[in-house]
Amino acid sequence: MSKIVTNTKMIYHCTNTNMKGGGGIETYVASLALSKISGVSDRVLKEIKTEDQTQFELLHIHDPELLADIREECPTIFTLHNHCTYCPSGTKYLADRGKICDRSLDPLGCLWGHVVDGCGSRRPHKIIGDWWNAYNPLTILKTLKIPVIANSEYVRQQIIRVGIAPERIITLHCGVRSPNLPTEPLKRTIHQNQRILFVGRIVPDKGLDWLLKALSKTERHIHLDIAGDGWSKPRMEQLAQDLGLSDRITWHGWCNPEQLETLYQQCLAVIFPSLWPEPAGLVTLEAYARYRPVIASAVGGIPEYVQDGKTGILISPNDISQLAAAINELANNYRKARLIGEQGQAWYQEEYTIDIHVQRLAAIYTKTITEFHARNNQRNLC
Repeated sequence: MSKIVTNTKMIYHCTNTNMKGGGGIETYVASLALSKISGVSDRVLKEIKTEDQTQFELLHIHDPELLADIREECPTIFTLHNHCTYCPSGTKYLADRGKICDRSLDPLGCLWGHVVDGCGSRRPHKIIGDWWNAYNPLTILKTLKIPVIANSEYVRQQIIRVGIAPERIITLHCGVRSPNLPTEPLKRTIHQNQRILFVGRIVPDKGLDWLLKALSKTERHIHLDIAGDGWSKPRMEQLAQDLGLSDRITWHGWCNPEQLETLYQQCLAVIFPSLWPEPAGLVTLEAYARYRPVIASAVGGIPEYVQDGKTGILISPNDISQLAAAINELANNYRKARLIGEQGQAWYQEEYTIDIHVQRLAAIYTKTITEFHARNNQRNLC
């Protein structure tokens, strides 16, 4: 086995995702690595199978596929970032029915979901691959004795439904890093520019088509900035043209942090119109950190991150008139938009900074390490 990782006991994050990517897991793990937590390496491990796992103080697993390589030779924690461990398609969303899936992991139900309900690919080899990529890690997770962190109570309940003991699962809401540049409450001059912002992948379950239809029902001076890209972009551009919105939308594509910061600063509100049950949604916290109110769909873990009427406005998914009314409300009421943004920022400082998250995570690490060695000592005595 390899012994090149470290000569001292440290805690390591483990993920084989591309740390230069812009996805939620990458953003989260990068934030933890940059936080310089005492005793935690800033090196992220992509592979642990050949390592001497007794050398680690703790392994924090972020990818389900790495569970197969855990030998329980050291304290270990697994974080559920998404639905992939209990949903073969990873979405919990029946696209062709426009409905959130309420089924538990089941071969016949999930096959029906792929083939009939359009929750995933209909190609046979992809269906089999999706099933295995969920079923195998879940089976392994059931045999392990490691704690599981869920990033929302919604996700916690989903993993309980498929057989993981409730006492093993800890709900730990996300945290995000504060902006590099100073931020301040929404200015009237910014509000007068009447710009709203969508940040995310341009795919059907992110709800951009719903947002475009709602935009067509709002006052014509409201302008939408779209930060993101995806395979549905051509269809969304055509929809915008068909709705007569081409001059009211700016398509920015994927944005680097500096570009995204500019877009956050120039908007009056952030729109988060997901149709699928988002496990959590870092976009809400990024908005709060910049004093911006959020208009979000009440699905998945999102309601745990939005205080309706206080830090944002929650709306029913796919309700065009409700979304349009919420956008008009904030666009026409500067005082309310500013107040909600300030309240979101205050909640962020109380609950969602990366420092607060790290403190809570460190407490989980300490408890996991203590209980692991207590079990080992008890076993040695027997």
